[in-house]
Amino acid sequence: MFEVNHSLIRFWEKEFPILHPKKNNKGNRLFTSKDIENFNKIYQLVKVQGFTLEGAKKELKKKSTQTATVSNPENNFTEIINRLEQIKKKLIDLKSKK
Repeated sequence: MFEVNHSLIRFWEKEFPILHPKKNNKGNRLFTSKDIENFNKIYQLVKVQGFTLEGAKKELKKKSTQTATVSNPENNFTEIINRLEQIKKKLIDLKSKK
């Protein structure tokens, strides 16, 4: 799914406490949708955005704190719209550079 080595997944399990897939009797990892979502967050921070492991840990902690403090659905909706508008702007900029 992410096209990374198995060793990277094992390494990130040790580095990031939010990753904790269950293991069956053979030792195979059984990822839940939440595990995959968390792995994707880490992947995006480290591989796509270029964060260091420590930087990614801080960013995840910061995001979890923000999520815990935001309880108003209107704020979430507004935040999502703003983020999508930022992404749209970046995509338009990339397209215009071609």
